[in-house]
Amino acid sequence: MAGSSARRSHSIGRLAEVQSTRRALVFRDDDDVVLLSRSGKDLGRYFPEVIEAVRDELDPRCVLDGEIVVPREISGRTRLDWESLSQRIHPAESRITKLAKETPAHFIGFDALATGDRSLLGESFRIRRQALIESVHETQWCHVTRTTEDPALGEQWLEEFEGAGLDGVIAKRLDGSYLPGKREMVKVKHHRDADCVAIGYRIHKSGEGIGSILLGLYREDGELQMVGGAASFTAKARLSLLADLEPLREGDQVNDGEPSRWNSAADKRWIPVRPERVCEVAYDQMEGNSQHGRRFRHAVKFLRWRPDREPHSCTFAQLDVPMNYDLSDVLEKN
Repeated sequence: MAGSSARRSHSIGRLAEVQSTRRALVFRDDDDVVLLSRSGKDLGRYFPEVIEAVRDELDPRCVLDGEIVVPREISGRTRLDWESLSQRIHPAESRITKLAKETPAHFIGFDALATGDRSLLGESFRIRRQALIESVHETQWCHVTRTTEDPALGEQWLEEFEGAGLDGVIAKRLDGSYLPGKREMVKVKHHRDADCVAIGYRIHKSGEGIGSILLGLYREDGELQMVGGAASFTAKARLSLLADLEPLREGDQVNDGEPSRWNSAADKRWIPVRPERVCEVAYDQMEGNSQHGRRFRHAVKFLRWRPDREPHSCTFAQLDVPMNYDLSDVLEKN
């Protein structure tokens, strides 16, 4: 799949920009540096060390599109760590200062929008890519993504570099211009299946049927660990799934979920059920450094119920991914 997608677009591959990373636009005009999220949120206060890195390692005047990442050494190898990155979005300045020293972030550029007084929005990606390389002068804190025009090598990266924390690879047209707000690319990600225990559910925001199913896996110590949820059901499926799970509800208990760092208004309350039903889900990647903290990186897709599986057979063993590569292997500058 990766190879065919890349061939269709005569592509250059790069790092995927979601979940192990946080998308960011960097605007530098000498000492003035602005760091914005894709939605326009000011990220500078959360990542002061990135502001300083931009002043030290990028061209004096440039606008770059890229990602903020937090690399950490895990099991003897350096990889991107989403858990540490998510903790950096914090309201307390003292906490931000502490984490900036303990888990410093890096900037990875994958596109250039302007250099000096020149706008690059109408230029081809090939030209913007060269401008990006020329705009990044050091590789201690600011980097550029590794690229190739060989579809076979892009497919190899998809298989090999997951151990460094990547979601997948991106295929982009070499002659394509920069289109703000539009995704003119092909994202190729990992797709896997897992069998999980249904441990609870949330009612849909409409008030009718299930909005999401909370999922669990058994750890080595025998405890059932929540690992994420399955969502995005049709109206018909929401009602059908509620009929499946509501009989497993015990009493009127409603649990409070952890507040979201990205959407403080989201209702995270959920209804627990007896862990008796197993479902098969499709997922792309896990995050977290230990079984106690591991979970699905994104919402997963519900595929089917598995009446043939016993809940206690649903363990973390089915999800293990070898860590064979360091982040430095991925960020090598061409």
